Amino acid sequence: MDHVFLQDVLAGLRLPQKALPPKYFYDQQGSAYFDQICQLDEYYPYRTELGLLPEVARELKHYFERASVSSLQLVEFGAGSLHKVKPVLEELSMVDEFVALDISGEHLKEASSDLAEAFPQLTIKVVQGDFTQPMQMELSSATPMGFFPGSTIGNFEPEEAVEFLRNAGTTLGEESYLLLGVDTKKDRAILEPAYNDSKGVTALFNKNILTRINRELDGNFDLDQFEHTAIYNQQLGRIEMHLRSLTKQEVSIAGERFQFAEGETIHTENSYKYHPEEFERLASRAGWSPESVWLAADGIFAIMLLRRSAAGR
Repeated sequence: MDHVFLQDVLAGLRLPQKALPPKYFYDQQGSAYFDQICQLDEYYPYRTELGLLPEVARELKHYFERASVSSLQLVEFGAGSLHKVKPVLEELSMVDEFVALDISGEHLKEASSDLAEAFPQLTIKVVQGDFTQPMQMELSSATPMGFFPGSTIGNFEPEEAVEFLRNAGTTLGEESYLLLGVDTKKDRAILEPAYNDSKGVTALFNKNILTRINRELDGNFDLDQFEHTAIYNQQLGRIEMHLRSLTKQEVSIAGERFQFAEGETIHTENSYKYHPEEFERLASRAGWSPESVWLAADGIFAIMLLRRSAAGR
């Protein structure tokens, strides 16, 4: 039994507003569900960012040529399926080594094998662990650039996002860069369907955390007695994902019992949205300064290049 997982789950369910850490979505099955979410019509962040990345990568190539950077070590945080790194690698021929960091090792190894076939000249390393924390990593002589695509940065509370960015700076070291995706604030008519898809894949993804608790922590959640829900909290600028109890019930985990009232929820994930200038201020608190910002059509998604500033060293 994973005692860190157990303690995180018990601590979250003891809170007045029950909660579970979203990083536990991502076992092999959860990662597969997320891959399916990325293919859904409603889920605009994936296809929008993927469509923007070739342009970003071409401009990055010119940026690094002007900066006389001839060799890059590319480090992807929360690497997952490695789909989005491909357009970056296709343009940035100065990437000599790619390091994939993720919590789901088995899923990552499969994806890395596919990447190695597409880029046989590239040195690829896989590191399994909690990428949100500073990680001991063998840095090469190349200039390090972190890669954190998607809207994953929005899953952190703002103060946690600052801490992650500081930790990323520690992992990457001196004179490093960070390329990351930031989902922007927009109308709820676009936001809410992206997290309440018509095929119910997001619901399966959300409930997968209960499946893991049942399997790995001796839990007895009845998944049919919980429903997925996601709403946009405009005041806080975030999508909130919950699992709502459909009835009054008791659940046991590793011998500890938890009572649920009908309608009571477990808060499983937030996805914060930022105006680009808001996020630049947040990043500066963590020792990163903005170098470039790319916006998709109608400003529905942003990709940013950050550089580790003197204050972050």
